[in-house]
Amino acid sequence: MTLQGKTGLITGASRGIGRAIALAFAREGANVAVIYAGSQQAAQHVCAQAAEYGVQARAYQCDVADFDQVKETVQAVQKDLGGVDILVNNAGVTRDGLVYTMKEADFDAVLDTNLKGAFHLIKHCYPIFVKKRAGKIINISSVSGLMGNGGQANYSASKAGLIGLTKSVARELAGRGICCNAIAPGFIDTDMTAKIDKDDNQLVGMIPLKRMGRPEDVANLAVFLAGSGADYITGEVIRVDGGLAM
Repeated sequence: MTLQGKTGLITGASRGIGRAIALAFAREGANVAVIYAGSQQAAQHVCAQAAEYGVQARAYQCDVADFDQVKETVQAVQKDLGGVDILVNNAGVTRDGLVYTMKEADFDAVLDTNLKGAFHLIKHCYPIFVKKRAGKIINISSVSGLMGNGGQANYSASKAGLIGLTKSVARELAGRGICCNAIAPGFIDTDMTAKIDKDDNQLVGMIPLKRMGRPEDVANLAVFLAGSGADYITGEVIRVDGGLAM
């Protein structure tokens, strides 16, 4: 178990990619803090599944866009699970629309959760990592942040910003032995992509591997980046997109 004795804090962990990462970490021996915004029942179910691997798993409701809530949540995780070794910023929302019709509130809401939320978690976990001179930060970006996407100016901007944040934090913390990387998923079969026709030949035709990805495809990379095998990798943006953005 490559993450034995570690504690991972994963935002947006009650479903989709976050859930897959939390369970993959647990399978590898890590205790997990399941951070969620909406369904307590879903978060508790993830914890119950994680606990089957013999690790500690706790759920914490938190709006990552709220600076003070994040601070309190990180403190609670420290108290309950003994610290944080791995931070995964996965929480994300969409409010799609053309720029011409997009409301300012919809632009702000996406940036506040997807980008500013990651900043909040990094800021409050920062002293934990610096004190132990170790830690892994994994930010879940998107190929939309690399390519742009019509009708998603807010989402694409937030994910592109997350890449810039990743590289800046990686440079800032590298001297302390702390690694910060980003994963850029493509079309992954989750609730967020539920409106997409999975059998759309035009969509599948855009993907060289000719299929949508699974949450586990992203989780497998997150496990690697969280482990000691990735100790000399920092500031990277790794796509998990079936070749979509190559």
